[in-house]
Amino acid sequence: MLPVVEPDGGSTGRQIVSNCLALLAVGLLPTLIGLAGSVYFVGAIVLGLMFLGCGILLAISPSEASARLLLFASLVYLPAQLGLMALDKVPF
Repeated sequence: MLPVVEPDGGSTGRQIVSNCLALLAVGLLPTLIGLAGSVYFVGAIVLGLMFLGCGILLAISPSEASARLLLFASLVYLPAQLGLMALDKVPF
């Protein structure tokens, strides 16, 4: 949870988008260090961009509906990404 520093929530929106971008970059690391394959890489990009899109939507038009969508996306994102990693692991 972030406190509302600005009445319009601009700083909260910037924090959401910057954290989504960082999460997208970190989500690609398993492939780059050799723990997962190309299927995971493509899936991680798709999931990360969808999550980023939900974050941008909330930053652009803050509403209860867009906040709920981002919450739902956060609940789906991690299990889907971990499932992809389990399915596309690189054998040692």
